[in-house]
Amino acid sequence: MGRYTGPKERLSRREGVELHLKGARSFSEKSGLKRKPYAPGQHGNQRRARLSNYGFQLREKQKVKRIYGLREKNMIKAYKESGKRSKNRNTDRGLEFLRILELRLDNVLYLAGLAPSRAAARQFVTHGHVKLNGNKMTIPSLEVKEGDSIELKTAKLAPTEKFFQTPAWIETKGQSCKVATLPIRDDIDEGIKENLIIEFYSR
Repeated sequence: MGRYTGPKERLSRREGVELHLKGARSFSEKSGLKRKPYAPGQHGNQRRARLSNYGFQLREKQKVKRIYGLREKNMIKAYKESGKRSKNRNTDRGLEFLRILELRLDNVLYLAGLAPSRAAARQFVTHGHVKLNGNKMTIPSLEVKEGDSIELKTAKLAPTEKFFQTPAWIETKGQSCKVATLPIRDDIDEGIKENLIIEFYSR
């Protein structure tokens, strides 16, 4: 199955939370979730059915998958890799899972305020507008490391306004940023319940 190309705000309405998939629009009153705060579809404004434990796990997995713009095979790959790292480093598997997603090149570019959305950041990378440690990089899913520097070659691509604060683990300067340290749990979206995703894949 290919990447989802339908209405992005429909995904936020489906999950019941703003996923910020439309850049500046997601932070404005024009946001689809603010205009229609109910699920999409003919029966979307009716009371939602009570979810089972599996349902809660599935919805959380789908939410995170849509936030980062991943396919299912990428989520499974991140889950398996997080298991290996948690054993080798004696750390929490949920944190390792979130770190893998947070340290994607396109995500760091977005969090640094150098792209209006994660989808735009992915496009910037694939089109060759981004340098990693001085070299052109065209792989959005590449996991950056502590100390890596990222530069947006074309300044006019950067958004003129930013609607959220840059995380403490990213240092920004002009059209470039640097991964100062690895993110800790407090640096990552508090709305994500990574334990539900780990439970979903460990069934």
